[in-house]
Amino acid sequence: MDFIELTRIRQSVRRYSGTPVEREKIEKCIEAARLAPSACNSQPWRIVVVDDPEIKEEVARETYGPVISFNKFTHTAPVILVMVMEKPNITAAFGAAVKNIDYSSIDLGIAAEHICLQAAELGLGTCMLGWFNEEPIKKILGIPRERKIGLLICLGYPENKEVRKKVRRPFNEIVSYNKYAR
Repeated sequence: MDFIELTRIRQSVRRYSGTPVEREKIEKCIEAARLAPSACNSQPWRIVVVDDPEIKEEVARETYGPVISFNKFTHTAPVILVMVMEKPNITAAFGAAVKNIDYSSIDLGIAAEHICLQAAELGLGTCMLGWFNEEPIKKILGIPRERKIGLLICLGYPENKEVRKKVRRPFNEIVSYNKYAR
């Protein structure tokens, strides 16, 4: 499959079949993240794979609340990957301070997208979550207080394999050559 086709089939999946995900496929997705580029090769992340059904249910319950309930689909995902932000190496930290750019968040996003693209190539679905109750999840998984959870990624076989039509801004609205133009 060529890369553009892979980007077309990758989509946020919010309904998963009950089929468990093979450990080899999970590890292939993690390997894709491990190979992702990062500022000064800092790799400022650690990934907690939550595939034990009881623990996964506890984590899933922390992705929504009584008022905001749009993440309840997490209960159908057999795996939740918890992307923990780690301290960057000194070179990346210095560069981030000098340039006032959060390279660690950028790096985490690149690694997360590598996971999602690898999953799509393997026939798996993913959905990145930025809305969750961080402190209870840290307690459930034994994540140190000084660490921050950057993202959660649901992972599993989609209930429906149909690829939705992507709605994106037109090409000419997102690009200009040689100078900024609107």
